[in-house]
Amino acid sequence: MSAAAGGRPRRPPWPLVAVAVLVVAAVALPLAYLVVRVAGAGADALDVLGRARLGSLILDTALLAVAVTGGAIAIGVPLAWLVTRSDLPGRRVWGVLVALPLVVPSYVAALTLLAAFGPRGLLQRALEGPFGVERVPEVYGFPGAFGALVLSTYPYVYLLTAGALRTADPSLEEAARGLGRRPLAVFGRVTLPLVAPSVAAGGLLVCLYVLSDFGAVSLMRYDSLTRAIFVEYRSLFDRTPAAVLAIVLVALTAVVLVAEAAARGRARVHRTAPGAPRALSPVRLGRWRWAALAFAGAVVAFALAVPLAVLGYWLARAFRLGTDVEAAWGPALNSVGISALAAGLVCLAAFPVALLAVRYPSRGTRALEVAGYGANALPGIVIALALVFFSVRYAGPLYQTLALLLFAYVVRFFAQGLAATRAAIVRVDPALEEAARGLGRSPLGAFASVTAPLVGSGLLAGVTLVFLSTMKELPATLLLRPIGFETLATEVWQATSVGAYSEAAMPALLLVATAAPFVWFLTGRRVRELAAHD
Repeated sequence: MSAAAGGRPRRPPWPLVAVAVLVVAAVALPLAYLVVRVAGAGADALDVLGRARLGSLILDTALLAVAVTGGAIAIGVPLAWLVTRSDLPGRRVWGVLVALPLVVPSYVAALTLLAAFGPRGLLQRALEGPFGVERVPEVYGFPGAFGALVLSTYPYVYLLTAGALRTADPSLEEAARGLGRRPLAVFGRVTLPLVAPSVAAGGLLVCLYVLSDFGAVSLMRYDSLTRAIFVEYRSLFDRTPAAVLAIVLVALTAVVLVAEAAARGRARVHRTAPGAPRALSPVRLGRWRWAALAFAGAVVAFALAVPLAVLGYWLARAFRLGTDVEAAWGPALNSVGISALAAGLVCLAAFPVALLAVRYPSRGTRALEVAGYGANALPGIVIALALVFFSVRYAGPLYQTLALLLFAYVVRFFAQGLAATRAAIVRVDPALEEAARGLGRSPLGAFASVTAPLVGSGLLAGVTLVFLSTMKELPATLLLRPIGFETLATEVWQATSVGAYSEAAMPALLLVATAAPFVWFLTGRRVRELAAHD
């Protein structure tokens, strides 16, 4: 905490406060405008809220969110334990492989599941000849959406849980083992409570992802709020129903955030031993080793190998049949360019808010930070819809421009950049900067020479995360992109929406190949830490 001589907190510089307030106000603009628009709709909004179908949409969306969150936890937590706490063969390799499905967007996972297991898919073709199978179980609807989203989101739970397991105090687990407890009992009674906050945080990310997902539910023809919003927006001249449904989706998301905050407020986890975390001797799996390998292998096969194999098959088939398949280098360059711009803008915008919250803590700065995190409650389709309404009515020249699309990305992923930037700043002792100022450096010079180099790696991680998320963003890009501006995500969507899997294979593979190095970067440090413990 920054303090003046005498121990009183220093007032933050007014330019810093002004910039932070402007940033948070800009981030809150889409939601504020959407609320004003719905409030002004009057009876029309009430008519939409009174529809019988609305209740069904809410229930279906909530059911999918709860089911996928449970499925992701059921996969992510055991994998994290196997990689960090057991003698699983090749666990360093598995530590990277089980995280790599982050590069596969949910709509690509849905595409490959349909191509592999859907009607006239690869599985049915393989069974038709030798076994005469003319129909396989239906994958459309809830089963397909559930499978695609679980395979796309479990890495969030895995990464957070594995990180918590590596830094958790091992003394309690050692004591439980010393008392003769079996590994399963130690996990259930000791380990799981220690990492419960991280599991809950991963589950929250999964739940928010499902609530905001558009691609997977659309391809799987599952009725959810995001799909209904898009249909209403595209099919009607009056877009009030789309705006009302967007507010309902935000309200549902807010309920999830409030429930998670209440549960987190009751949880307390304390470290019982001082000092740096130390490694716990791995649990010997014994005869369960092969079952553990089969579990990890099955997850990687369905979440990573099957998508890559299916995309490779369709691409090879297109070449074999002479289909005109473009390399999609233009959309790839567009994706990389706009994602890099968005990542840089997000972290640049988040910096003053994070610096204010860390260096000048007060009720006002905390409120400003919480308002910034509130952007996390805005799904991409809601942000895009609000910006469409706003630009058409008040800022016509901005409609369908790159500037508006970039602004949507900043709003959508501001919370990610804020969290990463805050984590980087909080690790820097302000006394170092004070010492530089005591040696005659100006405040800006002290910051540039001392603080900036120390927060660089943390900011790079935040930029990487936002870049990866922007690469995969679909609904905001579909609604706001300029005419003729295509990204890999829109290329995949346009091909898959008409069943042209061969045409979707190339941009999907390029998307995965472009995103993979960034996931490797995010997980590489954790793998090196695991190797150091061995």
